[in-house]
Amino acid sequence: MKIIILAGGGGSRLFPLSRTCYPKQFLNIGNEQSLLVQTVQRFLPLVKPEDIVVITNQGYLHHVKAELAACQAEAAHIVLEPVGRNTAPAIALAVRYCLDELKLDSDEVLLVTPSDHIVQGSKSFIETVRKAAGLAAAGKLVTFGIKPDKPETGYGYIQAGSACQGGYVVQAFQEKPDRATAEKYLAAGNYFWNSGMFAFSIDCIMQELASYQPEIAELAAGGYAGLLADFAALPNISIDYAVAEKSNNVVTVPLTSYWNDIGSWDAIYEVLDKDEQGNAVHGDCMPVDCSNTLMLGRSRLIAGIGLEDLLVVETDDVILVAKKGESQKVKALVEKLRQQGRKEANENTTMYRPWGSYTVLGEGPGYKMKKITVSPGQRLSLQLHYHRSEHWIVTGGAARVTIGEEEKMVHENESVFVPQSTRHRLENPGRIPLEIIEVQNGSYLEEDDIVRFDDIYGRV
Repeated sequence: MKIIILAGGGGSRLFPLSRTCYPKQFLNIGNEQSLLVQTVQRFLPLVKPEDIVVITNQGYLHHVKAELAACQAEAAHIVLEPVGRNTAPAIALAVRYCLDELKLDSDEVLLVTPSDHIVQGSKSFIETVRKAAGLAAAGKLVTFGIKPDKPETGYGYIQAGSACQGGYVVQAFQEKPDRATAEKYLAAGNYFWNSGMFAFSIDCIMQELASYQPEIAELAAGGYAGLLADFAALPNISIDYAVAEKSNNVVTVPLTSYWNDIGSWDAIYEVLDKDEQGNAVHGDCMPVDCSNTLMLGRSRLIAGIGLEDLLVVETDDVILVAKKGESQKVKALVEKLRQQGRKEANENTTMYRPWGSYTVLGEGPGYKMKKITVSPGQRLSLQLHYHRSEHWIVTGGAARVTIGEEEKMVHENESVFVPQSTRHRLENPGRIPLEIIEVQNGSYLEEDDIVRFDDIYGRV
């Protein structure tokens, strides 16, 4: 069995923490490890790291590599989508990778899982996975259903029919319901939440794609390299819409472990520890006479007085305040920000790069100030800027700096000046992170004013 982890989504439902540049699968929520790391480790009792395939996009490659290194799963395979095309094309690409690059037989069982869910209860989870793998080996398209404990309107539902080898034949998939319909599903007793996890053999999924998505199947038949080349031509469609909702070969196995797709701030509140008043408090927060409230702070003090049933999430550039039960509307808020061209919709003030990260500390007409952190042994590209000059002040570590034809070392409490239109490079040859304060001056200070001449990360 091979595990396919989908890690290319740019989730917006946990804005402002999750944004396009750093989506929720890389966040640490109620745990010291990211959701992606937790997902990888969930399967290590079943398979080896080399049996795990992570599919993501080019923009998240360095995040994925860093997270895999954090859980000592460097041997896991990484497949890069040329463009975002939802889960059906992503799964087709992963299947072709398994056939052509890993040389797997067509009867190999694949288990596909999102990378941004919380699952607790490892023993029962592993037992359910093994049951699903057996059904998949028998030719079934298997889903994992979660028994609902409340009339949830944020999940799709699976309507279960007759029993089938430890699972149930799927009668229908239902869209996210309104409250009244969700209550009917809960009362009926034969409905499950759709977890988004699937198991199937390679033969099975290829036949299902041929039956219901011939466009995807035809391109996939051309091999991994050809599918990569034509990936942008594939429809933007989920595996649920593309195959599962149309097939008559689907069974669901109930997952009795605790499961949460943490797709909203209400869901985050549910999984976090709470005080005696029902408050979930993380960060520098001070609730006074508050109850049943989430307060999550990152960069400053949050003081709340008399709050009840509220969600308060703070970052250094956005404060989100919402009523509990209304957090599904966050996605609409982010879309509105995008329509207005607001950079907050996609970018954090801290941006991660293959070499490290930078944080915007302040900006105004003609200037921008950043804190730049370069990881040990890493270096930025050899580059120039047409519209700005830069002052670098080393506050930690030691920097090897190239400016024009000159190369020199710059240590703590020392600074250098990079003139406009001059080739330059910043490197960290040391064993500890290099930290500098960069002050930019010029008429145009956006990130696209970079001309690269040499780059170890292939961005030239």
